[in-house]
Amino acid sequence: MTDTLRRHRLTIAAAILLAVAFLLYSPRVVEIHEFGGASMGTTYNIKVVDLPAGLAVEELAQAVTRLLNHVDKEQMSTYAPESELSRLNRAPLNTPIAISPEMLEVLDLAIEISELTGGAFDVTVGPLVNRWGFGPQTSVADALDARVPSQAEIDSLLQRVGYRHLQLDSENSTLLKTADVYIDLSGIAKGYAVDKVAEYFDGLGIASYFIEIGGELRIKGYKPGRQTWVPAIEKPVDTAPQVHNIFYANGESIAVAGSGDYRNYFEDNGVHYSHEIDPVTGRPVSHNLASVYVIESTTARADAMATAYMVLGAEKGFELAQSLNEAVYFVTKSAAGDGFEDRYTERFESYLQVQ
Repeated sequence: MTDTLRRHRLTIAAAILLAVAFLLYSPRVVEIHEFGGASMGTTYNIKVVDLPAGLAVEELAQAVTRLLNHVDKEQMSTYAPESELSRLNRAPLNTPIAISPEMLEVLDLAIEISELTGGAFDVTVGPLVNRWGFGPQTSVADALDARVPSQAEIDSLLQRVGYRHLQLDSENSTLLKTADVYIDLSGIAKGYAVDKVAEYFDGLGIASYFIEIGGELRIKGYKPGRQTWVPAIEKPVDTAPQVHNIFYANGESIAVAGSGDYRNYFEDNGVHYSHEIDPVTGRPVSHNLASVYVIESTTARADAMATAYMVLGAEKGFELAQSLNEAVYFVTKSAAGDGFEDRYTERFESYLQVQ
């Protein structure tokens, strides 16, 4: 073998080794895959960092669409006449009705939160939500002057409100209604849907994601380059969305939900009527709490607690949040009415800094 041929072969061998080394040791490009759509009367946006091998983002998006349609249209919706919830609302009184494991889970959590908050969260508030024009059943004419019910109407509807009218049998997976209640899961169902998507991603081995459905969040891991996810606290105004503040997930697996009275409302004779209905008074809340954000272990729980804090108001809500050691951020309207004031629990404070 000539020296020229030997050198040529050595050069080829060296090039092959360099190529193999590059493939083995060069940093792999990590991407954020993003998709979204419409579901549950709102929109959703999902970001996933690095997909499992063999899984296309289109397949993942289709699977999420099917999952959300199942939770919404087949189970938790009051707008879909044949959903499990709609059928439950039509079911006879004092008769055990078989329910799905998912419905049992949601109702069990709802009743737990109702007990914890002294009834500030109550899924049986549906008749009042409908009467005030914020639900799927608006029996009153669309004319604005007919939208505000009389005290007599409110008192009558309050007879149908009360989570204690729901009797769950966890062992047999049944629900028995002791009054003509109308169950409305809008204060917990979106959060539950977020949790189901997160469970699905966890099962696939996805280590980092950002799931948002109608403002309710589930966050896990980091963005590429070990950058933390940075959720925003929205400024509570009814104009185009504006950032009021930000906080940092810092690599934790967190669930976030917010609630406010600044988008879904109506005004009559100069009076502001929020979509947040107090189950005790039967009226929209009328305090200075503009919005609240809750960080919890699950988004369903955060969703329900955010609703409860909005009903309780800034003072009672803050006292409860501190006693429960929850991470909660309150945005109140200033006394002068020209701005906002922030207050947050000790546990939320750690999320306001990058760690």
